[in-house]
Amino acid sequence: MQDDADAAIWLRFALVPGIGPRRQLGLLQAFKTPQTALAASFYDISNVLGNEKLARSWCDAAQAAVHDRVTQALAWAKEPGCRILTMSDADYPPALLELPDAPCVLFCLGDTDLLARDALAIVGSRNATPQGLENAERFAETLSQSGMGIVSGLAAGIDAAAHRGGLTGSGGTVAFVGTGLDRVYPASNRALAHQIAEQGLIVSEFALGTAPKPENFPRRNRLIAALAKGCLVVEATIGSGSLITARQANDLGREVFAIPGSIHSPQAKGCHQLIKQGAKLVECAEDIQSELCWDSSSPQRSPSLAAATSLWQDELQGEECLVVPHMGFDAVTIDELVVRSSLTADRLCAILLGLELKGAVFALPGNRYQRRV
Repeated sequence: MQDDADAAIWLRFALVPGIGPRRQLGLLQAFKTPQTALAASFYDISNVLGNEKLARSWCDAAQAAVHDRVTQALAWAKEPGCRILTMSDADYPPALLELPDAPCVLFCLGDTDLLARDALAIVGSRNATPQGLENAERFAETLSQSGMGIVSGLAAGIDAAAHRGGLTGSGGTVAFVGTGLDRVYPASNRALAHQIAEQGLIVSEFALGTAPKPENFPRRNRLIAALAKGCLVVEATIGSGSLITARQANDLGREVFAIPGSIHSPQAKGCHQLIKQGAKLVECAEDIQSELCWDSSSPQRSPSLAAATSLWQDELQGEECLVVPHMGFDAVTIDELVVRSSLTADRLCAILLGLELKGAVFALPGNRYQRRV
């Protein structure tokens, strides 16, 4: 644990506008300590940064704007559960130091001990299917209950489902966010964020007050990739930011895993692309545990996806048993089911309502339905 004076120096070093992590590390390499870098002359700073405008900004680091941000951060760190970690702190995660643009300062809200735990990153689409959300939560639940931490980005969709699963076990969950820790984005995850702050950990490299700018989230992804031993992509379109995280994980020598889906689903295209590029296809949490040589013995193992499926299959009755096989595993419309089953649309609507109440099918936009795997 650092004192306020040391933390203040690192904050002054890290919060200078326009000087990102790569340039900060370059300054540290040249001047050895943040204090020396802050005291360096304009000429010396300009030589390291190679940019006079940035050098002037650096030499004005004692300006009121930076001073106010440092004061605000130090006051925030005195609140319960709040902590500022710097590169000189013994609890700073060694895995993040592998990054060529490792953040010099981390703002943490919650249990920082989770940063030292072996973890898996689980990421995926913000617009996930119901089945994708269930897969993410169940994988995270099983792994967390075996003691593995779950890392994600607190986005809507797959990220949120992964965090919910991670909170159920001893592994816990760590959320890296793209805003200051005095903000929650998206607002729909506010309750989940409070739960993670109380039972897990939220981390940001961004100063308090930082808004959710689009460029912050790809930058945030590298921390997710670096902290974990591997990265699981549950659902992703070809243009998904989750593929950035997977690529960063691969570049760092981490294992990359992907769950396959329907060849007709846009949400499966990204996963299929990763598998073609060498990611490991997984069907259950045990596949990941085996690849990571993780001791999966735990008295609180959650049921497998197959076991969970059998629970609702045992409840099917009468015509329900005929309709579910006709659905296949892709999303299907009422009209398509009429052709396949020879039942009337009215009768199918009644059956599908019963199946939805039992958790056997999901209702999707566009009057489509998908069976639960």
